[in-house]
Amino acid sequence: MSVGRVQKLLNQKENIRLEFKEAASALPANLFETICAMLNSDGGDILLGVRDDGRIIGVSETSAAAMAKDLVNLSNNPQKLDPPFILFPKLTQIDGKTVIHIQLPSSSQVHKTANVCYDRSDDGDYKVTRPHQLAEIVNRKRNHYTESMVYPALRFDHFKPELFAKVKNLIRSNRADHPWLELTDEKLLEKAGLWRQDLLTGNEGYTLAAALLFGRDETIQSILPHYKIDALVRVHDETRYDDRLYIQTNLIDAYDQLMEFFAKHCADKFYLQGSQRVSLRSLIFREIAANIIIHREYTNAYPCTVIIRKDMVETENANNPHGEGPLNPDTFSPFPKNPTIAKFFIQLGRAEELGSGILNVHRYIKEYSGKSIFEFIEGVVFRMNIPLPVLTYGMPDQTGFGGLNGGLNGGLNKDLEQMLQIIESRPGIKAKELTVLLERPVDTVDKQIARLVERKMVERRGSKKTGGYYRIETHKGITTK
Repeated sequence: MSVGRVQKLLNQKENIRLEFKEAASALPANLFETICAMLNSDGGDILLGVRDDGRIIGVSETSAAAMAKDLVNLSNNPQKLDPPFILFPKLTQIDGKTVIHIQLPSSSQVHKTANVCYDRSDDGDYKVTRPHQLAEIVNRKRNHYTESMVYPALRFDHFKPELFAKVKNLIRSNRADHPWLELTDEKLLEKAGLWRQDLLTGNEGYTLAAALLFGRDETIQSILPHYKIDALVRVHDETRYDDRLYIQTNLIDAYDQLMEFFAKHCADKFYLQGSQRVSLRSLIFREIAANIIIHREYTNAYPCTVIIRKDMVETENANNPHGEGPLNPDTFSPFPKNPTIAKFFIQLGRAEELGSGILNVHRYIKEYSGKSIFEFIEGVVFRMNIPLPVLTYGMPDQTGFGGLNGGLNGGLNKDLEQMLQIIESRPGIKAKELTVLLERPVDTVDKQIARLVERKMVERRGSKKTGGYYRIETHKGITTK
């Protein structure tokens, strides 16, 4: 996905949201001026190793990794970028040459480099020297990014203490050398942009984003009494609900609860990515859960709802729109509504680069649901409509409402369903290979293969040494035992 995005950027000309910079073996001297300017305006992309005309000259392979590491450390250093905004550049190979891609959101804070504020225009980066220019930036961000509102009475003891260990474990799992791991809890909040000074009022303290991410439940409710995520299942009882989850806790735990709800009520489908087994349900609904949390306008009392129907998941949440209408995966420009929260979720590994949500859903939805149409609709209310696999709901079993294991393949249990899907995706696979992919003992795999052969769903073809197992085409789509 990163390579494709870089190639699209290279086909464009430099503009207010795109900058090319030559960088053979060192970071350009004016790089942080551009980083600062883009953070203060509408964000954008910087490509290092590219001339102004879009021609790739590349970054030295011996220097690229060190340059990327320096960029991470410098972006986390208030002497270089104040307040810090940690960046994670990506090294991409294009036509045999290395390009460093830096993706920048619009920040909810006002940033300086070398104690100078920069803004962005079509002509490039310019210094903000006049008070009214700085006030314009501050007002623009204040009006659009309510996550940065300062609450002077919000104290460290209003936060849930056990969340800090959980957060550091998640960060460590995502990136073992992350610079936040060595920080105290208070310093982590500061580096994450959750403590700030309001340049208009002079107030300083923890922000709304800090309360939402780390606050105790009662603290969050005292600041935002309307805050909730209402998740419903409406399959059998469409006027009320079959099951309901009412979430009123911090965003870190809310994400986990929402993912558990999706896992309980939405079918999964076995899928091989290369030789690795992955969950299509997780790949898709982690993006949906993150999108709901990251892009919501929390000061708006419009309720956030998630409704799981027989063939569709529908979501609604309040939004501060940056456009109107359906988003097109091929042409949209990502624009985070809560960049501090978005950045935090990226550090946790619960979100990827900006815009990854719609792109990942676009990539996997046909394989998951059998349908290629899904909707992300921008507006004052942001809506998502995500199709589910046909026959998601069968007879209840250990997956919640049956799912694919409830009847798509002759009433197979989960283990046999996974084996059948592997054999279908890898015709001629051998029993030994199945034991590795499924991580099951040889005896168990042999018995399960025998059951599929007995049901006439698979057959062995070829010699004992070179042959393997194949799906019997005439039995695809069986829906009864």
